[in-house]
Amino acid sequence: MNIFLSTYLLSAKKFMLPCFSKQLLGFDCPGCGIQRAFYLLLQGDFVAAFKMYPAIYFLVLLFSFLVFNKFYSTKYANKIIILLSISSVATILISYIIKLSS
Repeated sequence: MNIFLSTYLLSAKKFMLPCFSKQLLGFDCPGCGIQRAFYLLLQGDFVAAFKMYPAIYFLVLLFSFLVFNKFYSTKYANKIIILLSISSVATILISYIIKLSS
């Protein structure tokens, strides 16, 4: 299992998509870094993943809850989805503004 995971991680890095906004316009888009942050999460480097893309944890929670909610219905699912969505968008926008201003 360990060999499979390390082989997958090594090959996954080769297939990351380039940022077309950065290539065309010359500056990062709000989504720049999400692939690398997810890759760092898979490697277990949680601090580096947060530094790369601070919204990664809210997005992982959101998508995990959406998958969970698909199979097991919860009472306050809509409120949880809205809360996680707002948290994700707010974190993306705040970190993008900080990145642009520095």
